Amino acid sequence: MVIKESNDELKSDVVTSAAVAPAPRRKTVGDYLALAIATCGVGYMPIAPGTWGSLVGIGIYLLLRRGTIKASLVALEGSNFQIAWADLGLSFLFICVLLLVVIGLSMVGIWAASRAERLLGRKDPGAVVIDEVVGQLITFAFVPHFLGPIGIVTGFVLFRAFDIIKPYPIRRLESLQSGLGIVADDIVAGLYAGTALAVISMLSLLYALPWPR
Repeated sequence: MVIKESNDELKSDVVTSAAVAPAPRRKTVGDYLALAIATCGVGYMPIAPGTWGSLVGIGIYLLLRRGTIKASLVALEGSNFQIAWADLGLSFLFICVLLLVVIGLSMVGIWAASRAERLLGRKDPGAVVIDEVVGQLITFAFVPHFLGPIGIVTGFVLFRAFDIIKPYPIRRLESLQSGLGIVADDIVAGLYAGTALAVISMLSLLYALPWPR
């Protein structure tokens, strides 16, 4: 029996019978790359590495948003289409970019997490936080407009809550093999959090509309 580690101090350990193959004696360049991707530079934090992983996801979200807006406005500078694009088109473009990044990170994350398990010799090691990064980004992909600070904090809290509480079927997905199980449960947690954030955002927008009297 192998005890699955927790990467957040609020999570309880999960016992699983999955065995992890021993790590090779000498690490290769691919091994170091996998560890760098899997831990995202914060996986070895002594306190709540999963929460730090979510913060990395927020940082990537903000960088992607800034880069998409800047590149799009530069490309359309002086165009009559710029005003209309800056309203709805830019938001749609950013969501597409965000989804592409999520798909890419998910695929790379599954590979890196699988390799990290073998290198660290533990099932779902706490140092692996690429899954939190992916889940946090998915949370923001549900909102069809740019979030302000309150919206970003709300998305962060929602994702951490779903990732820790793990409503059905999140906990069952952890039993999937290797990196797939590591990433899949956080993808679903991100879907739950994203849905909740979208509902909250829609209600706040409706509340702010100047209704006729």
